Amino acid sequence: MKLSGPLNGRVALVTGVSRRAGIGFALASDLLAAGASVMVHSWSPHDAEQPWGADPGGDASIIGSLGGEGPHLRHITADFADPEAPDRVVNATLDAFGAVDILVANHARSSHQSLSELTAAELDLTWAVNARASVLLAQAYAAAHDDTRPGGRIILFTSGQHLAPMSAELPYAISKGAIHQMTLSLSDALIDRGITVNAVNPGPVDTGWADPELTAHVGRSLPAGRWGHPEEVARLVRWLAGDDSGWITGQVINSEGGFRRWVM
Repeated sequence: MKLSGPLNGRVALVTGVSRRAGIGFALASDLLAAGASVMVHSWSPHDAEQPWGADPGGDASIIGSLGGEGPHLRHITADFADPEAPDRVVNATLDAFGAVDILVANHARSSHQSLSELTAAELDLTWAVNARASVLLAQAYAAAHDDTRPGGRIILFTSGQHLAPMSAELPYAISKGAIHQMTLSLSDALIDRGITVNAVNPGPVDTGWADPELTAHVGRSLPAGRWGHPEEVARLVRWLAGDDSGWITGQVINSEGGFRRWVM
C-alpha cells in the first residue's frame, strides 16, 4: 500500500542504490515512506570490485526489499562513467512518472589509491563518475524539471574531505572536493527557478565496508561511541527534500555526530 506523507505526489531520483546496507537504500526507503514516487539507480559492478562486495541478493533483492517495482517505484542500472548515462537516467524518471522533482546524487566510486599508487586513468574515472556525473545529472534534471511544480530539490553528497585529509583515497577525495565546490554555483544557477541545491557530508556511516579495527578506531572519535546509521542520513535528506527546507540552498551540511578527527 502506498503511504502518504510530506512528499506525497513528488517524484525523486536516487542514485547509488546498490546495497541494502548502503545509504542509497535507506534514502530510497525513507522517501517512499514519505509519499514520494522513486526511481532508484544502481551500478552493482562497482561494488563487486570492492572489498565489501555486491549485495548478495543482487538488484532484484534490493528492489524487492523496497516493495517491488510498481506505480511508485522503478529501477534503472547505468554506469556513470558513460557521459550519456546521467541524461538517460533522468529521462527514464520522467518517462516513468511524468515529472522529476527531487534529485539525490548519492552514487560514488572509491579506488583506495594513495599518492604513490594513483594513476591518471583512475583520476579520470573517479572524477567522471563522482563529479562529472553529478553536474550532468543536475543539468539533465534542470532541463526536465517543471517549474510550476513545487519543491525542486537537488541534494549532492560530499565526504568531509574539506574538514580532514584523505591521503589514502586521493582520487575519491579530489572528486568529492569538486562536489563540495560546485554546490554553491549550481545553487546560484537554479535558485531563480525555485530549485534549491545542497550537499550532505554524512560523516562516518556504518554500511558494512569498514573492518573491525577501523570501526573501533573511528568509533572512539565519535561522542556516541558508534558510527552513524544510514537511516540517520536519510532523515536529513528527507528534510532537505521537503518544503520545510525551502529557505536553505547552496549549503554543505556536515552531519557527523560530533566527529572528533583529532582523537587518536
